[in-house]
Amino acid sequence: MVQSLIGKTEEAIEMIFDKDTFQENVIGTTNLDKELAPPVMVGQAMLDGEVCSVLANNSKRPNPRFRVVYSGILGMEEAYKFSQAIYATIDADKDRSKDKKRPIILLIDTPGNSPGKVEEIVGMTKGTASYQFALEDARHAGHPVIGMIIGRAVSGGFLCHGLLSDRILSLPQDYGTIVHVMPTTSIAVITKIPLERLNELVKTNPVFASGAKYFYDLGGIDDMVETPEDMKKAIKENIEEVRELKSQGKDDQLGSWYRGEVGAKRGGRVKRMEAIKKMHEEYEKIIPEML
Repeated sequence: MVQSLIGKTEEAIEMIFDKDTFQENVIGTTNLDKELAPPVMVGQAMLDGEVCSVLANNSKRPNPRFRVVYSGILGMEEAYKFSQAIYATIDADKDRSKDKKRPIILLIDTPGNSPGKVEEIVGMTKGTASYQFALEDARHAGHPVIGMIIGRAVSGGFLCHGLLSDRILSLPQDYGTIVHVMPTTSIAVITKIPLERLNELVKTNPVFASGAKYFYDLGGIDDMVETPEDMKKAIKENIEEVRELKSQGKDDQLGSWYRGEVGAKRGGRVKRMEAIKKMHEEYEKIIPEML
């Protein structure tokens, strides 16, 4: 039995998709530049006979052009290549009805975004934004977008690669998954709250905690997948559920906004909906003054 899939992207692809069907840098009739963004693996594969686009990052491949892009970190080139893969997917299925659009599967194992000075200067933010816009375009076009956390889902890397999925699935912490926006050590430095106090707060408030279980309570993860061997079945089930919701016009029950409502129901984000309601009330008060 697999104990951890951190750094094992190829193995995860083999477990999820039909044997020997993954074609790297090929989506439909589009051939993507294999020299661009070596740390990411994009292409297409079959899932029980249905073609899917696969977007993953491979921590064993550094980017020789940017020394800070290693160990699964996502940089500017990586974000742009993910964008290219998404738009190649949309183009490949442009003549298909919405209920026939191919799924897009994001395999997530990243410790974050690249903090490189050169990338920041030449367009890191634009690169990550382009990828997020592409994901939204794919979702609106009808493609089910499923994020599967197989290892690390950390900070800006996860915000860029995964958080905008229709559904996010995750292996439990027993399999080495690491899920957080920021470790408690960093939170302590920024908030000036002693680390000991934060570690106490973690026990009662998942906002301060690290781990898939806590992110599930917050609504940031839709479903937990018990074992790596269950990933294929769980992904297929979620594809069908997403398609059904889209066909019923219930897109508001998918994506990051809805996960906030789920987090409130699970008791992890109990104040979020109250805050949003208050903001709407204040907004409604000033509308007459603006007209």
